[in-house]
Amino acid sequence: MEACHSPQQSSVTSYGAMALAIITLEAFPGMWINAFLVCVLCIAWVKKKILNSNEKILLLLGCSRFCYLCFSWVYCCLSTTYPNYLHVQPTFQLIIFFQSFFNCSNLWVSASLSVFYCIKIANFRNSFFIYLKLKTDRIVPWLLLTSLLSALAIGIIAYDIAVTQLSINRNSTGQGNFSKVRGKVDENFFQIYFIYGFGIITSFTAVISSALLLLFSLWRHKCKMQKNSMNSFSMDAHIKAMKSILSFFIMYSINFIFLILLPINSTKKENYVAFLSLLFLYAFPGVHSLILIFSNPKLEKTLIRILSCVKCKDCMR
Repeated sequence: MEACHSPQQSSVTSYGAMALAIITLEAFPGMWINAFLVCVLCIAWVKKKILNSNEKILLLLGCSRFCYLCFSWVYCCLSTTYPNYLHVQPTFQLIIFFQSFFNCSNLWVSASLSVFYCIKIANFRNSFFIYLKLKTDRIVPWLLLTSLLSALAIGIIAYDIAVTQLSINRNSTGQGNFSKVRGKVDENFFQIYFIYGFGIITSFTAVISSALLLLFSLWRHKCKMQKNSMNSFSMDAHIKAMKSILSFFIMYSINFIFLILLPINSTKKENYVAFLSLLFLYAFPGVHSLILIFSNPKLEKTLIRILSCVKCKDCMR
């Protein structure tokens, strides 16, 4: 094993302790929410022996978000309390790899869910769109596989950047020109956030496109129903799908803004803009999964039943 720095005793500042405490309070409920999502879908999978396309996407989304929050919390905990442990190979590289992989898979799988809602519910006479609607169940597994492979490629790139970053940090004490070392560190730092930015931009584009197509389909359907003076279940399906995709759109917009602010401000120590950015980035996987649970009647009923059982046990005590 390669020689490394000996771990120092924990020296946590008040800023670091506050950041770790708040991020923990966000990460653990997010883990619980996504673990609930995964467990319910796995139980349904065992009972029915099959999952529909929507459930497959939600299952993979819950797994990626749960793992992302786990690795992100471990990284935050180590960097705050025992930062020297991050110099032990391959701890730093593996955490960066898994964090990047699960974050990008989270973004792209959630974008796949928006595309799925659009294809399944929107009504267009275009032959290609009709073909996609008929072949949705066959397309979804390939869409998810593509998302995972793309996330894996991003994770490998982030791993390579982390290796370079760690070698720069180790050799910095032996360098005569510290400005050059600092420049290389900043360059690698921004490369990692460029990767995250690429993941968000591509998924954000898919969400916007799905929202616009679904909105246009809803408008056309509404005009048609007004002419015929009829009500339709399709209208309700459009509105429910629009609510879900709008939640994607709002969360992605805020996520994108904070991701831009984070690398700009996090080069300064104890910067509160970067701290607020991290707060939202850690809250996003849990809050959005909770929105998806309450937009799904089966998941909502199961969650309410579990919470009511817990409440009854507390009352009995």
